[in-house]
Amino acid sequence: MGAGEHPWLAPVASGPISADLGIPGSKSVTNRALVLAALSDAPSVITGALSARDTNLMIEALRTLGTTVEQSADGTQIEVTPHPLSGPGHIDCGLAGTVMRFLPPVAALANGDIRFDGDPRARVRPMGAVIEALEKLEVAIDDGGRRTLPFTVRGTGSVHGGEVTVDASASSQFISALLLSAARFDTGALIRHSGNAVPSMPHIDMSVAMLREHGVQVDVDAAEPTSATWAVSPGPIRALDRTVEPDLSNAAPFLAAAMATGGRVTIPGWPEFTTQPGAALRELLAMMGARVRLDTSGLTVSAGEHIEGLDVDLRDVGELTPILAALCALAKSPSRLSGIAHLRGHETDRLAALATEINRLGGDVEETDDGLIIRPRPLHGGVFQTYHDHRMATAAAVIGLVVPGVEIENVATTSKTLPDFVTMWQTMLGINPA
Repeated sequence: MGAGEHPWLAPVASGPISADLGIPGSKSVTNRALVLAALSDAPSVITGALSARDTNLMIEALRTLGTTVEQSADGTQIEVTPHPLSGPGHIDCGLAGTVMRFLPPVAALANGDIRFDGDPRARVRPMGAVIEALEKLEVAIDDGGRRTLPFTVRGTGSVHGGEVTVDASASSQFISALLLSAARFDTGALIRHSGNAVPSMPHIDMSVAMLREHGVQVDVDAAEPTSATWAVSPGPIRALDRTVEPDLSNAAPFLAAAMATGGRVTIPGWPEFTTQPGAALRELLAMMGARVRLDTSGLTVSAGEHIEGLDVDLRDVGELTPILAALCALAKSPSRLSGIAHLRGHETDRLAALATEINRLGGDVEETDDGLIIRPRPLHGGVFQTYHDHRMATAAAVIGLVVPGVEIENVATTSKTLPDFVTMWQTMLGINPA
């Protein structure tokens, strides 16, 4: 197919879609489960794991630190056997925020130097909060004063722990990074946030819930969003076999396809209760005019008469922004998406990228300080740049369902979290994959 070498012509739907689509496991749950399994007191098995670039990078990183990780042929079942963490070693973070942020505290528990680096774009992603927090906990880190990749964590085999203040207003991952390892610190940790409200709080809730399932005591006081605290007691992380839920955020483009084409898509196995931010799709797509039903067959989204514009604060669910922006570009009324200034520090500056690329297709998107204003206009074909960002590629595919001639540059970037995206997309449309 040459998808990674030449622009991929997004297929236009021939009519309303009607499809049932299984979605692979959650990347966020898989990578947290891997870290906790590596820090646990005994071997464990993760079933239904996502097999994608981000999770493969996490597995290789944990192996570098001395953990034994064995995968099934399809990568969805993973056996993790903890061992004493050690260096020296080199960890390739790729573009995975979970790897570059979750593993420095783990590396601090290793005996030896661990060097972190990643893709060129990874070197400009915010890392200062994690580096500074670890330094406050007396972990030595050599970053040349850059506060970004590359850097070396000089692990001594233990971290004393204690109280640390973090400004996590740029990413919830800064809090999760400390939470996941804190029980293994000698005295645990009291983590304080100081700054603007933390974005993507459901991801922190996910980390806390998973820690508690592993027997870790975590006390949370998040009544005041600008000064929340998390207290993690020291102690073992109990081994736990885990089954990973479907990745609800990766379901977003397929559910959006139902709305864009006037059709229906069902995602089997959608959990009734979850900490995944993608759960918000039920409410958000309904606000945009879809008919949404959750029952024993899964989550079904059926198109309404047309797509309504959306005026909403997406601070907690910013990762859904690219797909929602694509739908807003196809809507009948203007939209305002706010609370998402932190998206400027993701795989790319997602606000600038979305505005640039939708406008390149004839759209009318305006950046604000913390979001986007999207005024619907007739769109036309053209090359849609992805900036090595998987969610930009899937957003372009949604637009391409109803706008002929949308060519997606480097659609293979979807392998970051959804390696079979192109095949799944074609199958949904009834196209035999090449």
